[in-house]
Formats: sequence, C-alpha cells, structure tokens
Amino acid sequence: MSRTEHILIHGRVQGVGYRAWARHQAQLHGLRGWVRNRRDGAVEAVMAGPEDAVAVMLKVLAQGPQGASVTEIEHLPDNGRVIVSDGCEILATA
Repeated sequence: MSRTEHILIHGRVQGVGYRAWARHQAQLHGLRGWVRNRRDGAVEAVMAGPEDAVAVMLKVLAQGPQGASVTEIEHLPDNGRVIVSDGCEILATA
C-alpha cells in the first residue's frame, strides 16, 4: 500500500543541514518526494512510497539531524503535490 505525506517540520530546522539530511534519509528508505525551506523558518516536505517506509520516515524526521531541534510535525493535506518520478529533490525556498 502506498502513502503520501505532506508535512511541515517546525523548530530549529534551518541552518543545520536538515534538507540535505532529509533527502539522504528519504533515499535510504526508498522514498520519492521533495524537501524545502520556508520563509517562516519551517521545512516543508512531501514524501511518498510504501506505507511502512513513510511511517518510519516520519519518525526519523521528528528526530532530525545533529544540531536540529524539531518541536512539531504538522500534517497537511496532500492536494496532489507533484512528486518527482524517482528519488527526493531539494527545492528552492518557498
């Protein structure tokens, strides 16, 4: 079963390598999607793949890389966000 999650990650998540780390983690878990900084200080991500891998990825994202401090993961409606055909991309700040 496939699952897609559109999320905002809040806390100290910019300036700590969070996007590159999240991209790497997505690749390790075989997920597709994208990650980007937002002007409000959050990181936004869309991850898609097998339901169990996405569930694990959400837990990983809540931990963050060394130097990050995640305070909240906010789940947003998917609304048909574009997913890259393969892999995970880092997008420009929105």
